[in-house]
Amino acid sequence: MKQYLYLIVFIPVALAGWGLLQGGWYHFSTIFFVFISIPILDYVVGFNTSNPEGKMIDTLKADRFFDRVMYAYIPMHLLLIIGGAWYVSLAPLHILEWVGVTLSIGLVTGGIGITFAHELGHRPQKFQQHLSQLLLAFVSYTHFFIEHNQGHHAKVATPQDPATSRFGESFYQFFPRTVIGGFRSAWNIETKKLARKNLSRWHWKNRMIWYSILPFFIALLLGIVFSFSSFFFFFFQSFVAFTLLELVNYIEHYGLQRKEIVAGKYEKITPLHSWNCSAQVSNYLLINLQRHSDHHANAATPYPLLRHFEESPQLSFGYPTLISLALVPTLWFKHMNPKVIQWQNLAQSS
Repeated sequence: MKQYLYLIVFIPVALAGWGLLQGGWYHFSTIFFVFISIPILDYVVGFNTSNPEGKMIDTLKADRFFDRVMYAYIPMHLLLIIGGAWYVSLAPLHILEWVGVTLSIGLVTGGIGITFAHELGHRPQKFQQHLSQLLLAFVSYTHFFIEHNQGHHAKVATPQDPATSRFGESFYQFFPRTVIGGFRSAWNIETKKLARKNLSRWHWKNRMIWYSILPFFIALLLGIVFSFSSFFFFFFQSFVAFTLLELVNYIEHYGLQRKEIVAGKYEKITPLHSWNCSAQVSNYLLINLQRHSDHHANAATPYPLLRHFEESPQLSFGYPTLISLALVPTLWFKHMNPKVIQWQNLAQSS
């Protein structure tokens, strides 16, 4: 029965849709649920550090329920964005209502949509990878499909990875570095791939060209169908969505570094090189994304099979709580820097 707890992902989706129907302060119910209700539930329910064992692993692998949850979300992702574009076109909105609808929908398309896109992007089937790219295109971040799989996973916890936040680096310093660096890295990866086929970086087979054009096409189409304001809404919700993604990246790898064996060569990636968290409720909401240590050690593992590693560096709170801290650098450093220093001392002594 625990598998049905993953259906919690549809609560913020429903709240964002309810906001579109009711308007006004209802838009902020999604934000309240994610950043107030979930941290409280995490505190009350606590952590679950148990792992699937024996026959349970085979049972979970064979259960199609987990894939159906992802597939069920995809049309909702598209409908929320279209619904938001329609909503902002109806009449001039108060600035607070603009903020509310944009944050509400961006919170869903980023927190839930990009999380599912991330999961689908690691699947071997082309169909699932195409669905990943579709979700990412609607938040103007399709290059993540290339950079995350081929760049971040190879360079994580090294100075060469733009998605690894450094010790003492605030989120506001990290954000432009990871956004620009990730886009540039995806271009370089794609350029090298084309070069191996003796093709120019400007060849039509360069996915980055299409990834860059597609969001403008989607926004333009929404603007034509609804209104000029819908064009801007699309990019505003995209900004909220990928900012949320980068906040999560910031949390997942803050201050962790792999040992450099020789110049430019680093030790193997293990569960020791990402922060782990098994806060129970937020893990159901984020389909075990917080068990990030196992994800980087075993990237192809489906989300219901991700494991808790006690030897990994441990976060004290789930992502919704830590996102609030990360937005206030003083609080973030006060909470996280002692943890990083303690972990560094343990790593050096081992």
